[in-house]
Amino acid sequence: MPETRATYFCVDIEASGPVPALYDMVSLGAVVAAPDADGILQIGDTFYVEIRPEGPRVDPGAMKVNGLDIEKLRREGTPRKQAMEALAAWVKARIKPGTKPVFVGHNAPFDWSFVSWCYAADDMENPFGYKALDTKALATGKLNVHWFDSNKELLEKALDLPAEDKELKHRADYDAQYQALILKRLLER
Repeated sequence: MPETRATYFCVDIEASGPVPALYDMVSLGAVVAAPDADGILQIGDTFYVEIRPEGPRVDPGAMKVNGLDIEKLRREGTPRKQAMEALAAWVKARIKPGTKPVFVGHNAPFDWSFVSWCYAADDMENPFGYKALDTKALATGKLNVHWFDSNKELLEKALDLPAEDKELKHRADYDAQYQALILKRLLER
């Protein structure tokens, strides 16, 4: 069925630890996936920002996963409020007429919680509202697989996706782009 109600924003974040407020969102990537004139979902523009950390804690394991330099981020990262303003403006400029923005994450509870917390911390409106679409949950329903089988490695095979680039994995804009492929394939089923 053609998509006519939503402009999807596949969002991936990298963080300095497991929860907002104690740890920081240190990068954010987003990719728009919007319906064309025929209602076919098309993957579009990418957004990326590295964010200056402010929180009291840093988990070295989390920083090892994302490969970002916490000291460089402290010196050169975009201030959180400025990053969130830029994301909101980018989203607003890409919403297709007649649709509403939908936050999409692969494990959306994690990514959405950091994004939502950042908007709330600076008394800003979250352009996605209080809801998110989780591609892991969508995959369990669409593919009739167990939750533990909804990871990207297994979805790559189930959805006949290109292999993830191991050099780029855990860079937020790359991961958001790969999520957009997952979303598109799942919604086409």
